[in-house]
Amino acid sequence: MSLSTIQYSIDLIKTEARELVHKGVVSRQQPIYSLCQFIPAREWTYVEQELERCNFLLRDRIADLMGREEWDND
Repeated sequence: MSLSTIQYSIDLIKTEARELVHKGVVSRQQPIYSLCQFIPAREWTYVEQELERCNFLLRDRIADLMGREEWDND
């Protein structure tokens, strides 16, 4: 059995953030750093690297990461 590391693309991080916000687990106003409690510690480094590569700061709001949302029921 081999251990593989999940590749955290910015799209995957955004999807995870959206799901957590929609579940009410985190708020759009919280810093992106708040997401670290939902990602295994050994993988958080990869998330940080991807966020940095895409010009996000850990102190930015989750709303900044999520961007503009589309609503189907409006």
